[in-house]
Amino acid sequence: VQLQASGGGLVQAGGSLRLSCAASGSISSIVSMGWHRQIPGKQREWVASIGSGGTTSVADSVKGRFTISRDNAKNTVYLQMNNLKPEDTAIYYCNAITIFSSSWGQGTQVTVSS
Repeated sequence: VQLQASGGGLVQAGGSLRLSCAASGSISSIVSMGWHRQIPGKQREWVASIGSGGTTSVADSVKGRFTISRDNAKNTVYLQMNNLKPEDTAIYYCNAITIFSSSWGQGTQVTVSS
């Protein structure tokens, strides 16, 4: 599975961004997709995920502000990020878990200014 992430950028605190992750390749083997984020020098942190059945989960740190969704027709998963805070600044990575392995996208930078 190949993943192409997009949608990052610079936004002021309180603003919104929507990240997209388009999947290609062995789509039928995908069990779940999700988003992680990483601040340089720190461990990668799980943010949200959505299963093949549509069940979603989000980290407590972003609950109520971030929403994960998908468009099956476009093989794309979205991360809607509202009420962004400076501590949300990170590189956001898309991830897909298949029955064979785990794949990662290239990452997209999100910067939130105070």
